[in-house]
Amino acid sequence: MHNADIIGTFSIEGRSQKRVRAFTLIELLLTIAILGTLGAIAVPVYTNYIDKARNSAAAAGIREIEGGIVRFQAERGRLPDTLAAAGLPTQLDPWGRPYEYVRIEGLSKKEMDAKCRWDKYDKPLNHDFDLYSMGKDGETKPKITDKDSYDDIIRAHGGTYVGPASEY
Repeated sequence: MHNADIIGTFSIEGRSQKRVRAFTLIELLLTIAILGTLGAIAVPVYTNYIDKARNSAAAAGIREIEGGIVRFQAERGRLPDTLAAAGLPTQLDPWGRPYEYVRIEGLSKKEMDAKCRWDKYDKPLNHDFDLYSMGKDGETKPKITDKDSYDDIIRAHGGTYVGPASEY
């Protein structure tokens, strides 16, 4: 291709302007609308995927810590008062906050009422210990049906359930 041909291709002169192919305003708006629609679909799907992955990671973290607590109990015949007392390093949940642990076994009825987490039937979630993550919003209440506890990742029924409070 000659230099004159290249210059002629990029320059717009007189009547040749009609031959230059460009996007019309309608084509650009249609493209933007399609991209916007795809984005509106993709962002919630991606966010939901990330939330599920974090919930799974939190449940796995709870199971790991639970194993350390059970080993401590098998070795010493009692539950630890804190995770540090069990020799468990401070482990953060997927949202960057430490897991919550409360020893329930051995508490008086009054202490139990003050420290326990409760299900929808006003029964304690556990009788040995509570272990949970406050979830995405970082807030919690003793009753798991409360709005602030809905996204918590909990250990319930003596460890037979570990997962979102909303599904228990």
